[in-house]
Amino acid sequence: MTNDIRKVALVFGGSRGIGAAIVSRLAEDGYTVPFTYVSREDAANDLVGKVRAAGGEALAIKADSAKPEDLSAAVGTTIDRFGRLDVVVVNAGVARMGLVDAVPLEDLDLQLDVNVRGVYLAIQAAVPHLKEGGRIITIGSNIAIRSGFPGASVYQTTKAAVAGMVKGLALDLAPRGITINNVQPGPTKTDMISALGNEATDMVIGMTPLKRMAEPAEIAGLVSYVARDEAGYVTGASLTIDGGFAL
Repeated sequence: MTNDIRKVALVFGGSRGIGAAIVSRLAEDGYTVPFTYVSREDAANDLVGKVRAAGGEALAIKADSAKPEDLSAAVGTTIDRFGRLDVVVVNAGVARMGLVDAVPLEDLDLQLDVNVRGVYLAIQAAVPHLKEGGRIITIGSNIAIRSGFPGASVYQTTKAAVAGMVKGLALDLAPRGITINNVQPGPTKTDMISALGNEATDMVIGMTPLKRMAEPAEIAGLVSYVARDEAGYVTGASLTIDGGFAL
């Protein structure tokens, strides 16, 4: 498939972990995939190289999802470079753990800015450029349903907000045939979960009926399905993929 007829999927937060797996999978599916990163330029460039080596096309765009101007610029770069936008995946997110009496204001504001405000503004920036029948996919978390441990109240609040957000946006976008859905991963093998340490990781695995964490590629597979034409009757949904953690 040549670049001029490839559909374009923009991934906000695509350089590592689940985001990188989504970029790779959508490129395999035939999309040109611009994606944003905040600080790890080396990881972003490495991902571009891997996608191109496999016969796909990707573009790394530096953008901070807490900054509205960066989100708009990422969309503008995508349109200027590729001339179209068919799929938007909003994966950027941050987590800061802490009990309610110890959460610093800056941690509260950061999570609200990136995980809620940033998601909404990324979608708002992209919508005018989306093709009729386009796809928007947010990456939430099964923590919106169940945390299971203390210290995650702010993060849980933000992910529950995203689950509610897609319901309202689905109604706004339905007249244009644009669907929006929220993929809610459970514990997944990423840097974010590794940073919690072995004890916390073992605890989470023990709480999961399938007794393992997800591979990032498994999450990307669900995103791939929701992005397809055959998923055109799915909208406003939160699709949980967590090994039964939230049961």
